Amino acid sequence: MNWEILGWLALAISGAIIVAGFFTGKTSSTPDKVPAAHPLHMWLEVAWPVFFIAAMGMLTLKEVLTFAAVLLLATVLTGIIWLIDILAFRKNRTAASGEPVLVEMARSFFPVILIVFLLRSFLYEPFKIPSGSMVPSLLVGDFILVNKYTYGVRLPVLNKKIVDVNLPQRSDVMVFRYPENPSKDFIKRVVGLPGDTVSYRNKQLTINGKPIPQESAGLFTDIDERMNMSQFEKYSEKLGDKPHMMMVDPRRPSIDLRNVREFPNKNNCAYNEEGMTCKVPPGHYFMMGDSRDNSDDGRYWGFVPEENIVGKAVLIWMNFGALKRIGLSIE
Repeated sequence: MNWEILGWLALAISGAIIVAGFFTGKTSSTPDKVPAAHPLHMWLEVAWPVFFIAAMGMLTLKEVLTFAAVLLLATVLTGIIWLIDILAFRKNRTAASGEPVLVEMARSFFPVILIVFLLRSFLYEPFKIPSGSMVPSLLVGDFILVNKYTYGVRLPVLNKKIVDVNLPQRSDVMVFRYPENPSKDFIKRVVGLPGDTVSYRNKQLTINGKPIPQESAGLFTDIDERMNMSQFEKYSEKLGDKPHMMMVDPRRPSIDLRNVREFPNKNNCAYNEEGMTCKVPPGHYFMMGDSRDNSDDGRYWGFVPEENIVGKAVLIWMNFGALKRIGLSIE
């Protein structure tokens, strides 16, 4: 389904109905000449919510605003419309005239949007895993919950930390704003903390000169959307207190040098055919995917600034294709 075309159609049709509503009267006459609601009124009750939802959706889809900014905008707009009506228009409105559709929509939407905005800004935010970069820990189609306060309380949209809580730890699965395009959220595993020297060569991860223990866990078979089957070597790796699963493709190199981009503090890194070594600068983190040879991560675009942190992934709450994964904690 092409969501962009559907969004534009919804905007065009609902917008046309709304514009037509400005040129028609609020009432029509019955055969007995008794005032009655204009037939267009029924369509306006549908058109205003559709226009509102479609506009917010297109702002997000076209990356004009982040989803958090769209929610804030929706909260402010509906709140202002409802407040203006309470202060200026409601007292002069008769019972017969009824509540305008726009005001009715704002009154209905405002508390719901406000609650959603506060929950996802300060407590938990849902995400869907879109790619296989975190396989076998997280699968495509997993719906996860991200704890927004683990690493501190931040102002919505601005993402400015106002209360310190905890710092990210090695092995945490973290959601963050993609450094190359902060309007996008990425999810990877924290590998390097500020000041760490991270090396990944010949499929072996080393931190501060110490190789990270790996224990073979068999093979992982992956089938993509085109029904192509691939096999990977799976390992149990211990970065922090608890081990996690990761996998490598023995047919591929530790790093594809063609995909390494320019990024801030790149002079902290050294690359060759065997892999890379990077010194993590202060206030930054080095992130890698668990599917080491199928992950666009810090090896290619550098470090994640502290201000880009969104939260810690903690729970899989749904996977429509694998219901047994529901309720699994994320290690």
